[in-house]
Amino acid sequence: MRSHRRSRLLAPILLLPLMSGCFASGGGSDSGSGAKDGDGSRLRVALAFPPAENLSPYGADATLLSRLGVTEGLTALDANGSAAPALAESWRRDGEKTWEFTLRDATFQDGTEVTPAAVADSLTHATEAEPVPAALSGVTITAKADGDRTLRVTTTEPDPVLPLRLSSPSLAVLSAKAYGKSGRVDPVGTATGPFEITKVNGATSATLDRFDEYWGGRAQAAGVDARFIADGTARANALRTGELDIAEAVPVAQAATLEKDTRRDTATTRTTSLLLNTSKGTFKDAGLRAAARAAVDTSVLAEDVYEGYADPGAGIYGPAVTWAEGKRTKPVGRAAAGRADGDTVTLATYDNRPELPEVAQVVKQQLEKAGFKVKLTVREYSRLESDALEGKFDAFVLARNTLLDTGDPVAVLASDYTCDGGFNIAQLCDKDADRAVAEAERTADSGERQDAAMAAEARILGSGAVVPLVHQRIITGVAAGVQGVILDPYERTLVGTGTRR
Repeated sequence: MRSHRRSRLLAPILLLPLMSGCFASGGGSDSGSGAKDGDGSRLRVALAFPPAENLSPYGADATLLSRLGVTEGLTALDANGSAAPALAESWRRDGEKTWEFTLRDATFQDGTEVTPAAVADSLTHATEAEPVPAALSGVTITAKADGDRTLRVTTTEPDPVLPLRLSSPSLAVLSAKAYGKSGRVDPVGTATGPFEITKVNGATSATLDRFDEYWGGRAQAAGVDARFIADGTARANALRTGELDIAEAVPVAQAATLEKDTRRDTATTRTTSLLLNTSKGTFKDAGLRAAARAAVDTSVLAEDVYEGYADPGAGIYGPAVTWAEGKRTKPVGRAAAGRADGDTVTLATYDNRPELPEVAQVVKQQLEKAGFKVKLTVREYSRLESDALEGKFDAFVLARNTLLDTGDPVAVLASDYTCDGGFNIAQLCDKDADRAVAEAERTADSGERQDAAMAAEARILGSGAVVPLVHQRIITGVAAGVQGVILDPYERTLVGTGTRR
């Protein structure tokens, strides 16, 4: 029932989500047309999550690759959440089940040409991945070349958001050399972005050089020296002492230690939630899930743990998804709260995002006050993910970008809260929830799709499988003199052709 699972942490239409913050994607406003004649300086960047799957584009590492400017897909997301050109310069729908994409002139980093046949081969490999990428959850696609610059993508059922789906970092287009006989996908030197990976030092660091033949223009930085630093305090300290140019996900506790002009906070579509295991253990009982929900005071988390860099949890979608609040309805089918009487639960989270252990500690205290006995487990994310997906914890505190996978609000519901969802940590298998999500997936009109997504959210919240805790703002540390950092509400991009120092 849950054999197809895939990490989507790093990680979500919204045909029309109105986002705040500054954002550029693909070869847009960060194009290299203003690049200097010289080679430029190298960028020193720290990311919070080390590679968990050997830089496979089909898992959590997909956003590492896109944030570093290595990979890209046929489409991207613009600031309004609509599909924007990337490797495809245009597209049109041909009937209910087929979309036709016209490719731009582009080159892979190994020197081969980006052709419709190469793109079709890359997408076919994605469809055959085990487990399937979350962006393809519930969808079957077939890609075929049709002439020198045209690619036709057909779905078994009508898919009104296919161009958005193809913007997912997990559907990055790679050259034929990326796909070896072993089944491992290697993005080193096989992608299309402005920066090419030249060296990977395990889970410690990676070296990237500028790809001079990038279709969007020559990057202004000569390359990127990336470090993977899970400790948020260490990232902030390295920025403060001049060792870094960019530090992602600065902990709120460290924000005040940075000079005001070196920190940027951006509204994101990330929600931190308490996920409750509905298939076994204490929280298989809906009444005890309701008791846990009633015990949690989200205002304390927003004000104290996040120091004002977050809003109390309102639903699966937060205030950065500006249409959601006006369409939100009351949860459907909520059970009456039962009484905890010393029931023991295991609560887990990870420390790559430094606020999460503190959130989990507060939640632990609140649950204990309500009568639960709580054992808390905190690990680095890559050492925790498989256990979480296998349902080995009773409760899990997760920070999840609800629009990361496709930009479509329905996608996160399908992957996280349906019987066959690829990232179903809550182990939820509820026929009413599945039915509501399926109805939303079939809806083409943007406004009606939003309504259907909110109806499905009401069903999922009613199940008690998820307790939204806070909606986050993310803090990025940017050294003085560094320009062109991409502050992306979807957290897909960070450096581009215009990022420089």
